[in-house]
Amino acid sequence: MGELGEFSLKYKIFLKTYSWRRIDPVPFAPLTKALPECRLGLVSSAGFVLPGQEPFDEGVRGGDPSFRCIPWDSDPRDLVEYHKSDAFDHSGILQDPNLGFPLERVRELASMGKIGSVAPRHLSFMGSITAPGRLIKRTAPEAAEIFVEDKVDLALLVPV
Repeated sequence: MGELGEFSLKYKIFLKTYSWRRIDPVPFAPLTKALPECRLGLVSSAGFVLPGQEPFDEGVRGGDPSFRCIPWDSDPRDLVEYHKSDAFDHSGILQDPNLGFPLERVRELASMGKIGSVAPRHLSFMGSITAPGRLIKRTAPEAAEIFVEDKVDLALLVPV
C-alpha cells in the first residue's frame, strides 16, 4: 500500500474514515512441512479472469465477493484484469500479469525444488471489497474448500 500522501483527496478521505475490521485472534495455521514438501496455491486480489470466464461485476455495492479459479498451467499473458480500483497505476500488471498473479514465478520455484508442487487451481478475487461480510461468510469458506480438495499446504497471498 502506498503512503497516504500519494493518494487523491477522495482516497485520503476514504482511508481515514473507513471502518476497518479488526479480527482477533488472527486465524493462523503453522506450517508443518518443509517448503520443498509443500504444495503452494496463489490467492490474488488483482481481479484477473481467463478468457471465457465471467468478468467481475463492478456494479456490486461494496465489491464483488466472488472468485475465479485459474488452472496451474494457464499462461499469465492470457489473464484479463477487471480490478475496479482507480487508486493505483494498472500499467505494471497489464504489462506483466505476474506482478499481480505470479504463476510463472511459482512454477519456477517448483522446478528449482524450493516448493514441492504447484496447486492445480489458484484463486483470483476482486480487490477493493469495502463490504467484506459476504466474502467472509460465504466466499472464503468456498475458496478454502477448493484448497483443501487440492491438498494445498500453503497459500501465497498477492494483495493488489
